[in-house]
Order: sequence, then C-alpha cells, then structure tokens
Amino acid sequence: MTVALILACYTVVAATVLPRLLAKAGWADRAPRLAICMWLAASLSAVGSAVLAGLSAAIPGDVVGHGLARLFEVCKMLLGDDSGIPVATAGFRLAVLTSGLITVRVAFSICRVLFTARRERTRHADMLSILGRSDSELGAVVLEYGEPLVYCLPGREAKAVITTAALKALSPEHVAAVLAHERAHLRGRHHLVLALAEGLARAFPGVLLVATARTEVARLVELRADDVAAGRHSRLHLAAALVSLATGKVPAFTLGAAGENALTRVRRMLNPAAPLHRRERLVGLSAVALFLTGPAVLAAVPGVSALVAHHCHSLLLLTGHA
Repeated sequence: MTVALILACYTVVAATVLPRLLAKAGWADRAPRLAICMWLAASLSAVGSAVLAGLSAAIPGDVVGHGLARLFEVCKMLLGDDSGIPVATAGFRLAVLTSGLITVRVAFSICRVLFTARRERTRHADMLSILGRSDSELGAVVLEYGEPLVYCLPGREAKAVITTAALKALSPEHVAAVLAHERAHLRGRHHLVLALAEGLARAFPGVLLVATARTEVARLVELRADDVAAGRHSRLHLAAALVSLATGKVPAFTLGAAGENALTRVRRMLNPAAPLHRRERLVGLSAVALFLTGPAVLAAVPGVSALVAHHCHSLLLLTGHA
C-alpha cells in the first residue's frame, strides 16, 4: 500500500509540477531530440505511475513474489471466488478496474489519432495523385497552388510537397534547404511522435503535463528538422526560406516547414546556440531512463523483496534440515 501511495503522489506531482520545471529548461532548444524524449518520457511516466498505483494497491507484493500460482488464485477470486482473502474485496476490484480503464483510454486515444490522421492523409494523397506532378530532380510532388507552401505527407507513401507559388518565391538553394527539412520529418517519423503526444493529451484533457507536452513536442520536432537540414545546407538559406513561407498554412494532418514559430526558428538559425556537452547529454538521458523505468522499478520492489525473502527462508530451512 505504501508503494501505491508513493506512485499516486508521484502521478499528481508529475502532472502539475513537472511541466513547469521542464518548460523552464533552457537547454531544450539546444538539443530538441533529447527534449522530445524528455517530454514524452515524463508523460508516459505519469500515466504508468497511475496504472501501477492501482495494481500495487490491488495486488500485494507477496502475490508476485511467491509465484504465478498465487497470481492465478487472485485472478480466480476476481472472477467471483469467495475465498475471504483480503485482496478479493471491492477495493481490489476497483483498483484493477481503474488501472485497466486508464490503459484502455490511452490506447484508444492514440489509435484514434493515428487512424484519423491516416484516413485524412490517404484522401490528400489521392488528391495529389490527380492534381500534383512528381518532380524527380526535386524529389517532391509539385502542386499547382497560388500560396507558397512546402510540407510533407507521412505514411507508407511518404512524400514532400511544394507548391508552384513556393517554387516561384524561393531560389533553388532555398528550395533544397526547405525540402531537406521536410525529409528530416519523414526520416525521423515525427508524425508518430506527434500522434503519441496528441493521443495522451486527448486521453487526459485538462492535465497540464500532457497538454504542455503536446505543444512543446510540436515545436521541438520543427527545431529537430531544422537542425538536420542545417547539417546539409546553409542556415542562411533555410532561414530565408522560412521567412518566405512564414504565413503559409499547411493541412493539419501534414508537417510543414512554416508555422506560428517560424520567425522564432529564423532567429535560432541565424544565431545558433552551442550544443550540449557530453556530460549534459548523459544527465538528460539518465533522466529519460529514470522517467521510463522508475515507476516500474518502484512497483516491483515489494514483489522482489517477497521473492528474495521467500527463497532465503527456504534456503535456511533446507540448510537447517541438512
């Protein structure tokens, strides 16, 4: 019960305090990929803690520690066996039901986001197959349209898209730089990262952590794509392309080079900050690992302790008998 209480308290603290701490991290723009991992790990950590809190409250440590036989007995009790053992109570059933509902809600929300996005992208891909033309030199689909837009359409038939207005507004160097940005989105599978953040936010509307994570992840994937593109093309060319495309609005289910943060990203391109030192990265990676494994390790402590105690007791009996 103590472990369950700790996990429940951590869930509340993570959902309310953690987003404020992470939002103040000045290093995020210097290492966007690490920052993305941090936000997602923190969100999953809070959700996992809520699930494990219910399971820890429902299933005593010795149930796990003494083997699967006891666990099967608990499952049997859950189905209606009136054995009179404390775990077969209304509280036990409620705790397990709560954990199950949280898990199902998260899975449903994420799958719904993925399904909806895939459906819309399929429709858009069908439209591009009719109205667009593939340009092998650009490695993109050219769409006849009066607004300068550059975006990518993730999925099985992933492709970058550029409008004729963008080709007129941008120089060849700028076009190459901004298309590299879009290909970075595709290679990094950023649509799946965004779907995870969006799914968690929809599963728990009003929760500060997942709401902030959704906003930050959307911003950080653009910074990450900028960095990848800047590794192959001039920062000045990419910055100039972002300025030209700043007012464009791409379809919501695609990933575009422009956006509400375009001008901020331009300043970042023109005044790049120093990357994180190796020690700073190791600290960040350790924090991500702690977020992902900490709740599970804490929840496993009672079971492992019971298992060790059981085997030690058996060994002592065996030694004494001998």
